[in-house]
Amino acid sequence: QVQLVESGGGLVQPGGSLRLSCAASGRRIGPYTMAWYRQAAGKQRESVATISSDGITEYEDSVKGRFTISRDIAKNTMYLQMNSLKPEDTAVYHCNAQWTIFSYWGQGTQVTVSS
Repeated sequence: QVQLVESGGGLVQPGGSLRLSCAASGRRIGPYTMAWYRQAAGKQRESVATISSDGITEYEDSVKGRFTISRDIAKNTMYLQMNSLKPEDTAVYHCNAQWTIFSYWGQGTQVTVSS
């Protein structure tokens, strides 16, 4: 079992920045593919960024160049640095850890981009 706890969300003005954290416990995250998803009100959950066990990263097109996913194996934590935030980035952001058939989710953290 992996327990995931997100933090770092909040209210930010357009153009601002936030850094989300996903602290894992129960297992070391090294072997896992880690990812950030988001779900806006009335919309389906979508993948935002992924980092593989080899450290390879992928991004959804709308966040490329603005968001950076990373992980600190020693701290067992994953991050999402979000810059140049837009109102359309407003959503609940969830972290996910996946290995073979096992998939774990955090409870989410709200990000609101508004002036």
